[in-house]
Formats: sequence, C-alpha cells, structure tokens
Amino acid sequence: MTALAISRDAHRSTHLTAGDIGRAATLALHDELELAPKPGLVSFIDSGSHSDMDAHTFMRSLFALRHYFVQIAALGEAHVPFGALEGCGVAAERRMLAATGGINTHRGAIFTLGLLCASAGALAREGQALSPNALRRALGRHWGEALHARSRRTSMLPGGIAARRYGLRSASEEAALGFPVLFDIAVPALAAATRRGLDSQRARLDTLFAVMASLDDSNLAHRGGLAGLQHARSTARDYLEGGGAAADEHLEAAWAIHRDLVARRLSPGGAADTLAAACFMRRVCARLA
Repeated sequence: MTALAISRDAHRSTHLTAGDIGRAATLALHDELELAPKPGLVSFIDSGSHSDMDAHTFMRSLFALRHYFVQIAALGEAHVPFGALEGCGVAAERRMLAATGGINTHRGAIFTLGLLCASAGALAREGQALSPNALRRALGRHWGEALHARSRRTSMLPGGIAARRYGLRSASEEAALGFPVLFDIAVPALAAATRRGLDSQRARLDTLFAVMASLDDSNLAHRGGLAGLQHARSTARDYLEGGGAAADEHLEAAWAIHRDLVARRLSPGGAADTLAAACFMRRVCARLA
C-alpha cells in the first residue's frame, strides 16, 4: 500500500496507510465524545439532550465502526466509484445499529468522516501530502459529480425531512458543495485557536461554537424547528463574541448554554460531526492552515 510522510497529530511525521487513516477517524470521534461541556450533546459527563443514549452507547458504536474507516480509506486508495463507498457506508450503519440496539449515534459521521477517509486514501494512492485543501480537492475530483447527484435524492431520514421542511442545506448538499462549513469555518477556527495558544479542550470548544453559529444543523431543526436552530445559533454567536474559550469565565458560560439546550431538548448533532471531521484533519494533516 502506498504510504505518505505526514503528521498524525500535527507534531511528528510518520507514514500514512489506510490503517492510519482509519485509526485517526476513530480517535477523532473520541475527541468529540470526550469534550465537555458540549451543549446538548453526549459526553462522558452526561447524556445531554438524549434520553436513549450515553457515552457507553457511543463507545460501542466506535468499536463497531473502527474497521469501517480503514475499509473506506482503502476503497478511496483504489479510486472506486461512489457506489462502492456508499455500499461500505450502508454496511457500517447496519453494524452501528446492531451495536447500539438500533440507536443512531454516528450516522452523520459515517457519511462525513467516511468521505474524508476515502479522500485521504486517494491522496495516498497519488503520493500527495495531506492538507485540508488537498482533501477537499480530492473529494470533488473523484466523487463530486456523484455527490451532486446524491444531493438531489429525497431523503426520508429525520434530518433530510427537516432540511426540506425549513429550506435548509442538507448534509448531502453540504457534501456536494465540498463541506464549506467544515473547510471554511471549522478547520480555520481550530487552527486559529491553536495558534492563539488555547489548549486542546478550549480549541475544540471554540470550533464547536463556530460551527453551531453557522451550520444548517438539521438535528436542531428536527428537534426544535427553525426557532430551535436560530436559538442555538444566536447563543453560539454570543458565546464567541464574549471571548469564547479564551475568556476567563468560558467554562461557566459553556455549561450554562449546555443546561439551556438540554432544557429545550436541543442537540447540535451536525455540529458535533463537523467538529469530529476537523479533529480528524488535525490528526492526519501536517498543518491545518
């Protein structure tokens, strides 16, 4: 298998294989899970706005998905058609649901991180160094046309229904556009927070709020309608305008927002998936910006 000289954690160089890519994706999901406070979302502290799942549910899901990310990276390295990637993702979703007793913990991450793993595999095949821009170009070059076709399908999943109902950009449309919120907002936010000297927790927290302020998060719309989505967005903007995770009182402010979203039963699951994707790039790219 072709290997690349890259930095797994942005500090040391190694050689990237499909196994490395897959492990980075699994660890990125753990990066997201362990972050707390995390408004309305499951962490090791509590279950957020979710009564049907907890951190143990997520860990079972992670264990069930660990081979999927390696497999789809290898498929990307082989430059397979999009249908093969989609079939791999459908099989992974079945394993996730079997592991969690039918609970959707990582459907969005299977889609987003799966595509990023495939793109990283394609770059490995081509002998290119990994960077956010290279990953974005590879995604569009190899599977952009198929993603545009997929975005025109009618989704009967809750998120797709909510996106159509409220005129939001669906996850499929976001992918077809090359994940603009991920590449134009989340990745720069994570890089900027790191450059400012914020530790990993604070950098991830700032990144999550930056995504919440911008993303058409159909999980929020499904649970709370447009009012719920707009409330979460304005709350996230207020947090960032108040200094974000660099502020002295950032933890108290973040916990207060968490309690507020839990009381409203709101959960920004799309933002969580985007944060995990940014964490994946932090792990596999030598530089984020």
